[in-house]
Amino acid sequence: MRRIPFPELQSTIERAMLHLGLTPERAALSARLTAETDRDGVRTHGIARVPRFAEMVRLGSVHPQATPELVSSFGAIERWTGNRGPGNLAAYAAMNRAIELAKLHGLGAVALADTTHWQRAGTYGWQAADSGLAAMCWTNTLANLPPWGATTPALGNNPLVLAIPHFNDPNDPSPQKPSTPIVLDMAMSQFSYGTLAAYRERGEQLPVPGGYDESGALTTDPAAIERTTRPLPIGFWKGSGLSFALDVLAAMLSGGRTAHQIPTDPLQEVGLSQIFLAISPTSLGTITELNAIATGAINALHAATPVTPNHPARYPGEATLATRQESLRLGVPVDETHWQCLLDLAK
Repeated sequence: MRRIPFPELQSTIERAMLHLGLTPERAALSARLTAETDRDGVRTHGIARVPRFAEMVRLGSVHPQATPELVSSFGAIERWTGNRGPGNLAAYAAMNRAIELAKLHGLGAVALADTTHWQRAGTYGWQAADSGLAAMCWTNTLANLPPWGATTPALGNNPLVLAIPHFNDPNDPSPQKPSTPIVLDMAMSQFSYGTLAAYRERGEQLPVPGGYDESGALTTDPAAIERTTRPLPIGFWKGSGLSFALDVLAAMLSGGRTAHQIPTDPLQEVGLSQIFLAISPTSLGTITELNAIATGAINALHAATPVTPNHPARYPGEATLATRQESLRLGVPVDETHWQCLLDLAK
């Protein structure tokens, strides 16, 4: 690993995006979103994914200049198509529109069809929370997760995000910037395939069993799970059921595809269905009331007796804030191989 100053990382990604055919404005936004992913420590979905994105552009799976378009609307809910453009840009636009609708109606929903991989799922939760809104969003994926009771993939690992704003100073709501939002970003598999690959590349075992090996036994060996394509659903049968429900609802609302209709080749993983919900909590309560609820819950969590002394339990997103500050102060940690691939694409 080496540390790269955040501005240098962002500008290098931007040059790569320009070479891939994105317009300057969209290349800059895509670069920011990708660099922020590595800045926040989610190295499996930052620059590590840029080579795959570049190959999908080369193959015609992703259309670099395509932009999302409104298909239909009814009140606070809208249906959009991503036109198979860059997935992070389409997702950012969809959440931004959901935020606009929520500020107008108290809540807003955008269902997005025919899009591509959105990179870090949590990006869009942070986007809403930084605007002072709560959010829920999810996507389906290609079939890479066996249903409970089966050995072959038929479900996606379908990342789900929940975001809850936590305001800086409840007595001074302007500009209503949350300081420590709660952001849960989770896949329906115990470990995402990106995380499995990261453990394998480091030569490490998983901290807990994450799937099955060739003999059908639970294992902590990430390479074995990759070979069998049998990752473990979160909560066993519960995660399997949740994955299926998210998949069907996303396709129904967006008018898009379910997991079984998405090509199984990762370089052809297009036509995804995604949902973006934004909620304005200040429509129902004061900032003081909302902040008291979040602060009280966080304090209670921290007060729980830790397994390891002096290491209290953390709420979702708490570690991200510390990692972000360290990255901005010392430089963003990047894998040397991933950095070199990015430099080659940026030439």
